[in-house]
Amino acid sequence: MSEAKKTPFYEKHVVLEGKIVDYSGWLLPVQYPKGLVEEVHDTRRKATIFDVSHMGEVSVRGKDAEAFLQKVVVNDISRLKDNAIMYSPVCYPDGGVVDDILVYRIDGESFFLVVNAANTDKDYDWFKENVFGDVELQNLSPEYAQIALQGPNSEAILQQLTDVSLGEMKNYHFLPEVKVAGVDCIVSRTGYTGEDGFEVYCKNNGAVDLWDAVWEAGQKHELNPAGLGARDVLRLEASMPLYGHELSKELTPLQAGLDRFVALDKTVEFNGREALRKQKQERISRKLFGLEMLERGVPREGYPVKVEDQEIGWISSGSYSPTLDKFIAMAFLDPEIVRQTGEVDVMIRNRSYRAGITKMPFYRREK
Repeated sequence: MSEAKKTPFYEKHVVLEGKIVDYSGWLLPVQYPKGLVEEVHDTRRKATIFDVSHMGEVSVRGKDAEAFLQKVVVNDISRLKDNAIMYSPVCYPDGGVVDDILVYRIDGESFFLVVNAANTDKDYDWFKENVFGDVELQNLSPEYAQIALQGPNSEAILQQLTDVSLGEMKNYHFLPEVKVAGVDCIVSRTGYTGEDGFEVYCKNNGAVDLWDAVWEAGQKHELNPAGLGARDVLRLEASMPLYGHELSKELTPLQAGLDRFVALDKTVEFNGREALRKQKQERISRKLFGLEMLERGVPREGYPVKVEDQEIGWISSGSYSPTLDKFIAMAFLDPEIVRQTGEVDVMIRNRSYRAGITKMPFYRREK
């Protein structure tokens, strides 16, 4: 087993007394001394800084770059403008999910992909297996560090460090060449928390300077660090899928309720199209629903969900929500049975706890 890797910010986490764990082969902080609940509140109310350098980055360049991406992603890349970002699942021919990624369009012949940490090598191999024509693929992951600055104070903090007018940057847009505290960066208005915020990429040699500058600029705005635990709860509150939970080789984007990211009307064939089209026309036995616990029990991944002793699905993600002060979960359930009932039973250690079906996202920030 290979030794876990350290990001350029590892020593920062140690100084800040982060509790370090091995996550997808990386040594990362799961939380800091304030604790997960306060980290969630800080993100919603102020701003937090996350180390997300474990995420993977892939460059796609060449005359056929767009045509290649149209084949491997299920969303319609032709609708993407320069300096804009598109979310998309990447599917196998049977409709199962390889990964869900972000596609950054620099121009028609140059794209920057952000992929999930645990899937980086698998994704890159899948891209190479499907590549054709004039396309150059490059795995840039070892070269890049990334921080996520999330929360309502994010813009005020980052604006102190760059001459670019961040207020003009729309959500899911980016700038490929920005000086942040003198460091060459890619800056995007994106995040995995449901809050306004930015994700900032730079080469490893500028990473520590970038962190130090953001940290110092953030102190008058009450910037705090946040770890993997808070990130997972924040994305659950915002009902954002996590690969391995709401998406997998066995689960399709349609089951996960991501229909709006599946462009079945695309004019080109893409991996998984026929399988997804067929699934769209047929009854889907399990679809993703939101649950709110009506009794005090903690819903965890894998717990069975029942209606009148009939098992109708399972929990994919669940936790206490500090923002809502409730226990919430996402679950794959039989949609026919859910339509007939507003309540289900979550089985926690062989005892049933009532839960109500609720709309997602559980939390949506005020614009």
